Amino acid sequence: MKLLFINQSRDSVPEKWLRTWVRGLSLLLTAPAAKRKFPLAKSVATQAKGLIKRELVVVFVNSGEMKRMNKFYRGKNYPTDVLSFEGPDKTSVGELVICPPVIRTNSKGSGLTERGELGYMIVHGVLHLLGMDHMSKRDEAAMFALQDAVYGALEKQVGLR
Repeated sequence: MKLLFINQSRDSVPEKWLRTWVRGLSLLLTAPAAKRKFPLAKSVATQAKGLIKRELVVVFVNSGEMKRMNKFYRGKNYPTDVLSFEGPDKTSVGELVICPPVIRTNSKGSGLTERGELGYMIVHGVLHLLGMDHMSKRDEAAMFALQDAVYGALEKQVGLR
């Protein structure tokens, strides 16, 4: 995936690492062995085709802006870690809006580093953009199993530094 990176927050974001992580993610999901290595649903595998050539927009915002967006789009009156939005055409994977302060807070509860939590949310958001959700227990189990497997592979392949 080509990454368009926009930082509207006051936080420093590891842009170089993020580019490497996103590239690794796109290669991992489109590799011929991906279907054997990961529990990829057929619909996700279909959506992932051509992922390497498509653009992903990642926007970092502060807590106030994320709260406003979460209220507007989801009816939830609090800042969340990541929101995903479909792309306008087939050249785009879509857009992820990420809130570094929430990522920082969540990392303390998850046991991951801040960069680990950010990587985890990038995987989570991209899986949403590829058509996965966690609205039912069955879908949640499938999505989180894939998310954990992909995150683990990326952590080994790309690292968190």
